[in-house]
Amino acid sequence: MMTTVKSEVCPSAREVCMFISQYSAWLYGCGATCIRLEKNVQRIAAAYGTRVELSIMPRHIHVSVWDNRNEDAVTAVVSVRCVPVSFDMNTRLSELSWAIADGRIGFEDAHAEMADIVEGDSQNKWLVLLLASVANASFCRLFGGDAVAMVVVFIATLAGYYLKQILLDKRWDVRAVFMACSFVSSVLGATGILFSLGNTPFIALGTSVLYLVPGIPLLNSFSDMLYRHYVCAFSRFVDAVVLTCCLSIGLCGGMMFMNVGMF
Repeated sequence: MMTTVKSEVCPSAREVCMFISQYSAWLYGCGATCIRLEKNVQRIAAAYGTRVELSIMPRHIHVSVWDNRNEDAVTAVVSVRCVPVSFDMNTRLSELSWAIADGRIGFEDAHAEMADIVEGDSQNKWLVLLLASVANASFCRLFGGDAVAMVVVFIATLAGYYLKQILLDKRWDVRAVFMACSFVSSVLGATGILFSLGNTPFIALGTSVLYLVPGIPLLNSFSDMLYRHYVCAFSRFVDAVVLTCCLSIGLCGGMMFMNVGMF
């Protein structure tokens, strides 16, 4: 049975600050918006009888914690964790903040739970691979592709996304990953044009790389802008633009390799 916060000695301001700083670094790194980070952290701090102030920057987070009982104050600066965007980690870390706030988990158990969350993604990678391929094939149909084009896009996405999983596990730079995956998917997507497969081969080529479009950084950028985190919003927007350029480089490279004209 889980211990509750009320049943154990309340952690010191320093312990809370260290925990929150690591929590913030992982939550922001895995793709959370600034407003979600602020709400989750304030929820955790209140559960331990403390107050917290955050200064969120694109590469670092400044955390200050005050103990409401004796006004002790502790400050920490932590580097944001460079990890792939993960809905699974984002959700589980948010659930952890609610478990702490509701008193369903003690401080030591919260440490162990956070370590378990950040050590690895609990999602089934094969299922994610299959669903991503099906989703991208559905985009092909949405843009007017026929059944043959959908099959081509499914195969192109399957190969490209699988390569993406492998390269990210090997800690490749995400920009290089986008170029490599876009190149592979566009090469496979161009087979419909070379072999005259179906009636919409150009739609298959165009949609074969849509799974790489950085929608999450763009949405997070807009959210951060709404809540006046302008520095983070601009940083995330630039990251999205850079990734889009990497996607385009890979796509153009694949088209040139397969001798498929752009116009």
